[in-house]
Amino acid sequence: MLFGCRKGGSTGGTGRFGEGVARRHLEERGYEILDTNYRKRFGEVDIVARRSGTIVFVEVKTRHTSRFGTGLEAVDGRKQRQLARIAQDYLAARHLESAAARFDVVAVTLDHNDQPVTIDHIENAFELSE
Repeated sequence: MLFGCRKGGSTGGTGRFGEGVARRHLEERGYEILDTNYRKRFGEVDIVARRSGTIVFVEVKTRHTSRFGTGLEAVDGRKQRQLARIAQDYLAARHLESAAARFDVVAVTLDHNDQPVTIDHIENAFELSE
């Protein structure tokens, strides 16, 4: 089996599965899910949610091991800039430019049976300078 692949599936299947785990995790903690897989030609944000009036853009990283780095480490400067651009587009399209917003990362680690072992939710995972 290739690293990051579900049995009989693809890395995309693993990612979508992890996004479902993350979504349930967020909902259980009082987040309202506004959108999933919000796509623009320059990228995608996995989950857009709202909690206590703050719009939260969530990047989900699903792994079977941390051998290749943690989920947070996978959200490098390039990915952060891409997420910021998508977030700006999302907020502008909904006339929410003045809304408080932040970027979270949810890292889901699966065992060999594709069951979630850990869910690490990093709030305010990164900030972008103007």
